[in-house]
Order: sequence, then structure tokens, then C-alpha cells
Amino acid sequence: MLRSRIIPVLLLRNESLVKTIRFGKFTYVGDPANTVRIFNELEVDELLFLDIMASREQRGPNLKVLSEIANECFMPLGYGGGLRSLDEAKAIFDIGYEKVSINTHASNSPALISEIAAYYGNQAVIASMDVKSGLTGKETVRTLSGRHRTGRDPVEWAIELEDRGAGEILLTSIDREGTWSGLDLDLIQRVSASVNVPVVAHGGAGSMQDVKSALSVGASAVALGSMVVYQKKGMGVLVNYPDPESIEQAISSARWTPDSLTES
Repeated sequence: MLRSRIIPVLLLRNESLVKTIRFGKFTYVGDPANTVRIFNELEVDELLFLDIMASREQRGPNLKVLSEIANECFMPLGYGGGLRSLDEAKAIFDIGYEKVSINTHASNSPALISEIAAYYGNQAVIASMDVKSGLTGKETVRTLSGRHRTGRDPVEWAIELEDRGAGEILLTSIDREGTWSGLDLDLIQRVSASVNVPVVAHGGAGSMQDVKSALSVGASAVALGSMVVYQKKGMGVLVNYPDPESIEQAISSARWTPDSLTES
């Protein structure tokens, strides 16, 4: 069984890092390469960069910025944003990234997941899934940074993504993202229970208790945004990472059972 992970997720907009709230309200948080240097010193195990404008602007990855990041980074790297072909994925792997994350184009052309997985292995492919509640409260999958309604059910789409060859699923709650209000435990539990690949829960974490709760309902990992770029909610930018003791406590005390959702 894979050990649970806590992964900083950093959002690229043009050549800067930003943080969003519910995929809007962009706030500048720093320079990508400088931020990576800090995470090197904090001995983070893994980083994931997402270019939140690439698909919306109908362009591919910014290889210049991604190369600068890779040259500074001492830990495994993943990247998502604007990937539309195996050749574009190859360019990302060639500059030193271990994983690619596919979202919008996985919805438009699901075969891309299978193509990249066949070439690099399932472990190299993250299927990213953004979920938002509609007016009736029903949660459906969105693409294009939340702008496009696909009408897909999250559980059904997760199953298809696994069948297509995704090695893990990055599950983001748009309604919770950047709010510090806790992760969507019901969504995490339903998606995690439906697939056999790791589910990385993202969107809303504001404390290590939130991390523990997500792991307790079935997530294999938790992706942190606000918690690793701000001092605290409502306070200024400070690149940071939970101390090893807090991480170990959250991971070791998270024990998933079918009743964990109601206990968390």
C-alpha cells in the first residue's frame, strides 16, 4: 500500500505563481523558481504545478518557465495545463518532470490518457477532475478552469479515467478551493471508493485536521494550496510546509473505515 502524501499544488498564471478562490480572485504569491528553492529547503517530497490559463487561452505549456522550475527543483515534479498531445507530454518529461496532469483535453479526447499511459506508464499520468455544484446541488465535472459544464458525474468519470489508464486522480472541489473551509469529504469518499488508483484530494484544506479527515474517508493524498503559500487565512504570503511531526500525526491517525465519513 502506498504511503499517504501531502503535496503542494502551485498555480501558474503567465510566468508568476498565483492563488485563487473558487478558481477566481487571482492573488500574486511569488516567482516560481524562487518558490521552488524554498520548497527544496523545506524538503518537500513532491510538487505539482498547474497552469490555470493554458487551456483557457488555447495554448500549450510554457516550456521556458517549466525548464526554469525543473532546473531549480530537487524533488519529483508534476505539471498540468494545456497538454493536448503525446508530443507535448514528451516535451514536459524531457525537461525533467515525472508526471503530467490532464484535465480539459482528457474530457475532449479521453484517448490521450491512454496514449500517454501506454508510452510512459500509468504512474506518469494524473487525471485532473474539477467538480462544482449546480443550482440544484448536483455536483458535475467542469473543464476550462471551471468555465465549461461537461454534465459528467464525478464517480462515473473517475471510473472511466481509471479505465483509460490514469495512474492517479487529482480531485478538486471548485466550491471549496481557496476557502480554508475544509475539503468536500462526501465527494472524496464517493470517488475514492469507486476506483483503485490513488485519489489526491484538493480544494479547501485549512488545517492538518482537514488533511486527516480527507485521508480518513479514502483519499490517498491531499494537495495543499493556500496552506503552503500563506501564513494563515487572511494573512500575507509565506511559503511554508507542515512540519514532519504534524504530517506524521495526520497520516498515522487517519484510519479509513466505511464509517469514517460520519466520524470525521
